[in-house]
Amino acid sequence: MSLFDLTGKVAIITGATKGIGEAIAHRLAEHGSKVVISSRKIDACERVAAAINEKWGKGSEVAIPIACNIGYKDQLQNLVDQTDAKWGKVTTLVCNAAVNPHFGSMLDIPDEAFERIMRSNILSNQWLCSMVLPQMVARKDGSIIIISSIGGHHGNRVIGAYCVSKAADMQLARNIALEFGEHNIRANAIAPGLVKTDFAKALWSDPDILKDSVSGSTLKRIGAPDEIAGAAVFLASAAGAFVSGQTINVDGGATAF
Repeated sequence: MSLFDLTGKVAIITGATKGIGEAIAHRLAEHGSKVVISSRKIDACERVAAAINEKWGKGSEVAIPIACNIGYKDQLQNLVDQTDAKWGKVTTLVCNAAVNPHFGSMLDIPDEAFERIMRSNILSNQWLCSMVLPQMVARKDGSIIIISSIGGHHGNRVIGAYCVSKAADMQLARNIALEFGEHNIRANAIAPGLVKTDFAKALWSDPDILKDSVSGSTLKRIGAPDEIAGAAVFLASAAGAFVSGQTINVDGGATAF
């Protein structure tokens, strides 16, 4: 169990109030980490933090809620500052929050939608990583986990801009791993396949679409948020201490085709 023990760790998770982010927050807390629950709405953050404290806190506070819109640099800085003020450090950063306001041809995407995707899915991650890296370098320890997508490996006719952003997230993890590895900083991306979340509801709510969506995977089924959380626990813990600059596909075998 010591390989996966996160006692003494402090993790910020963006987009942590539902789906993959919420699952990651629960599992990091279960393994001993303090967790910061972040999303745009404070009431949602408070709900998840309360549930984690009740389930994993054992009478102590292991989760705190901090509202943050990732599209605003000052709010991201406040997220880091409040975490430092509460727990004195950030050892683990999980960049999970993302947006996809356009479904359709790249020819039809409004500039505003394209810019929002790039700002929220790439630039915000660059900002947040840059805010926590100095303290990680000073301690000679840190794990950065960026939630990408297997869409970053392929072209796509209907979510092209989103896939461009997710490919960039993989490269961001590689760049950080290369530049800061000498300081014992690990940076990796997790690329989920189709997972049963509200974000991907259009691809699983209709049985026919779901059947078609999972036909291109070896397991022939949709994934669960908890199945992504396991990879995050691995990367945040001693078990993943020699893994850096990688994109781990958690996709039910979709990329095996």
